[in-house]
Amino acid sequence: MIDRRNWQWFRVGDLFPPQKCKCSNATELLEDGDEIAYIGAKKSDNGVMRHVKRVENLVSRGNCIVFIGDGQGSVGYSLYQPIDFIGSTTLIVGYNEHLNPYNAAFLVSVLDLERFRYSFGRKYKKEVVANTKIQLPAIKLDNGDYTPDWKYMEDFVKDQIIPQLPKKAQRVWLQKYDTTPQKQENMKLNTQDWKWFRYDEIFDIKHGFYNKKPEDNPEGDIPFIGATDSNNGITSYSDLETISITSQTGEGKNAPIEEKLFDANSITVSNDGSVGYAFFQNKQFTCSHSVNPLYLKGHEINPYIALFLCTLIEKERFRWAYGRKWRPIRMPSSKIKLPVTPSGTPDWKFMEDYIKSLPFSRNIEPSKPNEVVDELVEMKKEMIKMRKQLEAQQASQEVKIIGGNVTYIDNSKNYNIQK
Repeated sequence: MIDRRNWQWFRVGDLFPPQKCKCSNATELLEDGDEIAYIGAKKSDNGVMRHVKRVENLVSRGNCIVFIGDGQGSVGYSLYQPIDFIGSTTLIVGYNEHLNPYNAAFLVSVLDLERFRYSFGRKYKKEVVANTKIQLPAIKLDNGDYTPDWKYMEDFVKDQIIPQLPKKAQRVWLQKYDTTPQKQENMKLNTQDWKWFRYDEIFDIKHGFYNKKPEDNPEGDIPFIGATDSNNGITSYSDLETISITSQTGEGKNAPIEEKLFDANSITVSNDGSVGYAFFQNKQFTCSHSVNPLYLKGHEINPYIALFLCTLIEKERFRWAYGRKWRPIRMPSSKIKLPVTPSGTPDWKFMEDYIKSLPFSRNIEPSKPNEVVDELVEMKKEMIKMRKQLEAQQASQEVKIIGGNVTYIDNSKNYNIQK
């Protein structure tokens, strides 16, 4: 339980003087590249929309909190950006000399508790961000004022959150991960020598099953893959018992369990919603009818080849935007361009070696390619647990809305927040 007896209310603008990000039109102002991330009004993937060439007059410094000011489903969320980036003008950015990745994780969790105020078209504008108040652990100064207890927030994440994470996730947070490539070779891509293949030449294309996913079981070990662009496509977890019951009573009544489960070592591609996003699944899974599981023909897949293929598949996703579904009936005749051997067959060795030549490739473990995703899910669970503690305590406060102002009454102390 978090002890909030020494917490005080702070105005966000006093902690993080808000500034607007600088990119007003990413389509016209930015070129694709690998120099810097472009951050947009997106809550997943830490806001990264794509990577682009660096444009100095559009760059925002890193080590900051980013407030998402617009975007259906994302407005009101906050992000921490550790390094320089280019941000959409729908974003507000704030800096504080005391900020670091650890207390930032704490702050983002607290800030996100306020996002319910900005749903359904209410934008999180610069002046609104500045006037928002949040309650934080505090230290009383000699003059009677209060300052946030930055060390408490940092130590809470280090001592309470990180130790509960899997070992690899702990190494990431403690910056003890290996950045070197597996293969010390500078490999170049020359797509002019590549060849187009139909999808049904390369893949055995399967159909997803569920219109409605089975009941979620956080303790389950069978991932449910949905039409999403994040978390490796995983939207929930299930177990054999739940799937068995669903097979007898729910959608697809009397269908064998085997029809609802897909073997590991598959690439899953969304055919609706977040259409065109592709992920490698190294575990047995079940999935939505909005997902196409693909199995490689004539060659054993591994996470290196899968990462190469997923990148190419996603390069074609622009063809399926605005309501065009990439159903299994259309996918067989779709085409993918691949590097080839002198005999004209896909060069699987080149694909694998290229991924191994990239930085961070030493962190890819062939036996556990989903491990990083699982660890991120575990960390997310811990942060959600912290938020729920705060929400439970917040719910115990009485809230009155008077003339557009929100008044909190807590232990006979009134806090008036202008909205």
